[in-house]
Amino acid sequence: MRLNSLRLTNFRQHVDTRLEFESGLTGIIGPNGAGKSTLLEAISWALYGALALRTDKEGVRTIRAAGRAPVKVELDFDLGGHRYRVERGLTTAELYLDGAPEPVANSVTGVTDFLRRRLRMTRQEFFNTYFTGQKDLSVMNAMGPTERKHFLSRVLGYDRLRAAQEMARERRRIVTAQLNGLRSAMPDPESVGRMLAQAQERLAAATARAGDAAERAGKARLVVQELEPRWTAMQQVRDAVQRVAAELRVLENETANLTRDGERLARETAEIADARRELEGLAEQLAPLAALAGRLQAMEELYRAEGRRQTLLENDRQLAEDLARLRERLQRVETAPSLEEEVTVELEAKRRELVTVEGALEAKRTEWVRDRQEAETKIQALRQQYAELKQQRETLVNLGEDGTCPTCARPLGDHYRHVLDLLDAQLETVGVDGQYYRQRIGQLDEMPDDVKALDEQRRRVFEDVGKLERRLAKVQLAVQELGQLRRDIAAHEQRHAALQQDLAALPSGYDADAHRAALEERARLQPLDARATKLSALVEREDPVRAAAAETLARLEAATAKLSALAAERDALQFSEESFDALRRGYEGALAEFRAAELASVAAEGEVAAAGQDDDRSRAAQRELDAQRERADALTDERRLHDELDDAFEDLRFRLNEQLRPEISALASILVTELTDGRYTELELDDDYAICVLEDGIRKPAISGGEEDIANLVLRLAISQMIADRAGQPFSLLVLDEVFGSLDEARRQNVVELLRRLHDRFEQVIVITHIESVREGLDRVVTVRYDEEAGESRVRVERPGEPDEAPVEVGAGAEA
Repeated sequence: MRLNSLRLTNFRQHVDTRLEFESGLTGIIGPNGAGKSTLLEAISWALYGALALRTDKEGVRTIRAAGRAPVKVELDFDLGGHRYRVERGLTTAELYLDGAPEPVANSVTGVTDFLRRRLRMTRQEFFNTYFTGQKDLSVMNAMGPTERKHFLSRVLGYDRLRAAQEMARERRRIVTAQLNGLRSAMPDPESVGRMLAQAQERLAAATARAGDAAERAGKARLVVQELEPRWTAMQQVRDAVQRVAAELRVLENETANLTRDGERLARETAEIADARRELEGLAEQLAPLAALAGRLQAMEELYRAEGRRQTLLENDRQLAEDLARLRERLQRVETAPSLEEEVTVELEAKRRELVTVEGALEAKRTEWVRDRQEAETKIQALRQQYAELKQQRETLVNLGEDGTCPTCARPLGDHYRHVLDLLDAQLETVGVDGQYYRQRIGQLDEMPDDVKALDEQRRRVFEDVGKLERRLAKVQLAVQELGQLRRDIAAHEQRHAALQQDLAALPSGYDADAHRAALEERARLQPLDARATKLSALVEREDPVRAAAAETLARLEAATAKLSALAAERDALQFSEESFDALRRGYEGALAEFRAAELASVAAEGEVAAAGQDDDRSRAAQRELDAQRERADALTDERRLHDELDDAFEDLRFRLNEQLRPEISALASILVTELTDGRYTELELDDDYAICVLEDGIRKPAISGGEEDIANLVLRLAISQMIADRAGQPFSLLVLDEVFGSLDEARRQNVVELLRRLHDRFEQVIVITHIESVREGLDRVVTVRYDEEAGESRVRVERPGEPDEAPVEVGAGAEA
C-alpha cells in the first residue's frame, strides 16, 4: 500500500488541510494536541468508516464550524496495481478506481465493504500491520510468558481459532440441550400403540351402531308416508270450517257496529235541528259587533301615538340636561392650548438639565468602576501567578538536586539552588503586590462622595421631569377633549331639533274613558260570537250526516243477507273434532318415531366421525413419534460432529502455537541482519516468548538499550510482516506514532538511522512525534501547529538541509 494524498475538511482541528505523500522518510512533527494523530484517524475513517472514530460522528465536526458545515475526508492511495480515491462524509461515501469518473461504490456500507475486501484485512489487522506506536514496541517486555503467548496469538489472528472453537462448543451445548429436551418430551411408544388400537376398536363399534340406526329410520319413514295424505286432507277440511267460522264472527261484529252507527247518526240529526233554532236567536244580539271593531281600531292608533309622544318628551328632557353639562365642560377646557405651550417649554428645560447631570454621573461612575475592576483583575492574575510559582517550587523541592528540570528536561545539578532562590524571590514580589491591590479594593468598595452628590441631583431632576410629563399629558388630553366637546354639542343640538319635528307630527285627541268602555262592550259580545260560530259549524254538517245515515242502513241490510249464506255453508261441511284428534295423535306419534330414529342415526354418524378423528390423531401421534426419533438421531450425529470439531480446533491451535516462535524468529533474524549490516544475524523467541539476541549462535546474557530498541522494532516489524503476508498484501508502508518519547537524544538518532536503512524494504516510512530534534535526520518534515486565534490546525512542509521557503499551509496544499 502507498499513500498519495489526504485532504481533511472540518475534521476535528483541521478546517481545510491537504497533504501530498512521497517516498522516503517523512516526519509529522508538532506539539501534543496540535492534530498530528488526527491525520491517522482520518486515514482510518476513510478506509473503515465509523468504527475507526474515537468519538461519535457528531463529535468529528470542527468546533467553530457551522451546524450544517460539511465534514469530509478524501484519501488517495495505490494498492495491488490500482489507484483508489475514497471520499467519505458523515452520511455519504464514494470510491473511485483508477481515475474513473463514476464511483464503483457510493454508499457508506458499500465503500467500507469494498475496501475491506480489497485490503483483505480487518481494521485491527490493518493497524497491527502498517501502524506502530511507542507502547507497541516494548509491550511484550512487561508481560509474563503466558501473556506474551496470548498476545502474539491475538495479534496474528490465532484467537479466531479459539473463537471458532467456542462457537463449536456453544453449538454442541445447544444441540445437547435440544436432544435432552426432545427425549424428555417424546411420548411412550407403547402408549401410542395402545391408543391406536383402542381408536380402531371404537371406530368399528360406531360403524355398526350407525347401520342399526339407519334401518330403524327407514321403517319409521314408511309409516309416516302412509298417514301423511289422510292427515293433509283432514287438515284442509278443518281449515275450511275455521275459515267460515271466522267470517261469521267478522260479519256479526260488522252488523253490530252498523246498528250502533245508525243510532248515533239519528242523535246527531236531532242536535243539528236544535242548533239551527238557537243560532236564529243570537243573530239579533251580535248585529252591533262589526261597527264596534272599527271604533276600537281607531282608538288603538291614537293610544300608540300618545305613548310615542311621552317617550319623545322624556328623550328631549334628557337631551337638554346632557347639552347643559357639555357646555359647562367646554368653558373649563377652552384655556388648555395656551397652557400646553407653557408646560412644554418648562419640560424641555428640565430634560436638558437631566441629560447634563446624567452625563456627569456616568463619567464619574465609569471611572470608579474601571478602577475597581482593574484592581480585581490584577489581584486575580497575581493569585494565579502565586499558585503556579508555589507549585513549581514544590515540584522542584520534590525533585531535588539530582532531578530533571520539568521545563527543559535537563539535569538540575548546580542550578538547583539558583532556580530555588529565583522562585522564592518571585513569590515574595507577588505577595507584596497582592497586599497593595487588596488594600486598593477596600478603598474602592465605597461609592465616592462626588458620585453620591451627582446621583442625588439626578434623582431630584428626574422626579421634576416626571411631574411635568404627567401635567403635560393631562393638558394634552384636555386639548383633545376640546374638539370632541364641540362636536358633541353640535350633535345634541341637531338631535333636539329632530325631536321637536317628531312631536309636531304626532296626532292628538285620545279619550281613555271611551277606549275603556268600547273594550268592555267587546268583551261582553265575544262569548256570544264564539257560541254562534260553534253552532254554525254544527249546522253545516246536516247534509253529510243525512247521507251517512242512508249509507249505513244499506250496508246493514247487505251484511244480514251474507250472514245467512255463511251459516248455510257451515252446516253443509261434515267435520268431527274427535276424528281429527285421533288422526292427529297417530300421525304425530309416527313422525316422532321417525325423528327419533333420524337423531339416533345422526348421533351414530357423529360417533363414527369422532372415532375416525381419534384414529387420525392416533396415527398422527405415531407419525410424530417417528419424526422425533429421526430428529433425535440427527441431533446425535450433529453432537458427534461438534465433538470432532472441538478436538480438531484444539489440535490445530497446538500446532500453530508450536510453529509461531520459529516463524517469527526467522523473519526477525532476516530483518535484524539488514538493520545492523550483519552485526547481528539471529533473533529468537525462547520458551517464555521473550526476545533473545544471538551472537555466533550464543545467546547474549545482557543487551544494551540501543540493542533492545533494535530487537523490539525488529520483532514488531516481523509480526507486521506475518500479518501482511497472510492478507496477501505487499508490506510497503510503515507508520510509527510517538516511538521516541522514552528515548534519550543518542538513542533517538539511532532509531532514525535504523529507519533510514529500511528504505529498501518500505517505500514510505512516516514518523509522528512531538520531538523537534529528530527533524534533521528526515527526508521531509510536515509541521503541525494549532492556531488558537483561528481555532484550527495549520500544516506546512519543510525539507531539512534546503533553503527556507514560504510555508505551504492549509488551503494551498502540503507535501509529505
